[in-house]
Amino acid sequence: MLAFLAIALVIGYAALSGRWVGHEPGWHAALPRPPWQPPPWVFGVAWPLNFLALAVAAAAVAASAPTGAATIFLAVLAASIALALGWAYAFYVPHRLGVAAVLLGGAAALTWLLVILAGRELAWAGWLLVPYAAWLTVATSLAVGYWGLDRRAHHSALRESRAG
Repeated sequence: MLAFLAIALVIGYAALSGRWVGHEPGWHAALPRPPWQPPPWVFGVAWPLNFLALAVAAAAVAASAPTGAATIFLAVLAASIALALGWAYAFYVPHRLGVAAVLLGGAAALTWLLVILAGRELAWAGWLLVPYAAWLTVATSLAVGYWGLDRRAHHSALRESRAG
């Protein structure tokens, strides 16, 4: 039963994040990009693999760990997913880049905790989550980069309007 809950959490995560990420594609395309951002095709490859790894590891831990450990793992997973979904919404819908960066940083931190919790129960499941945790860490750096670039552009525009 807990394994099905784990899979449902990941499916919900994939569905909702996809909905918000596609909210206003022209807006995202117009943003100045951090210089370390990977090319667009990397996202199309990485996200499905990350969702698959997350579902497999989470279901395996939920199915094999003692109930208490599985429940803690699932609670941290749910919190991490909630923060990641908060990032997707904050970034792509109201365009609150600073809030989005903070939310994604929290999701990344909780995901590293998931690596540890999974590894305690099933070493391979912990290792399976490492690329996802690393991806969220890179994504957090990109979110902070977008926020910084947007703030600079906004402040430059304000200075120009005041000077002109």
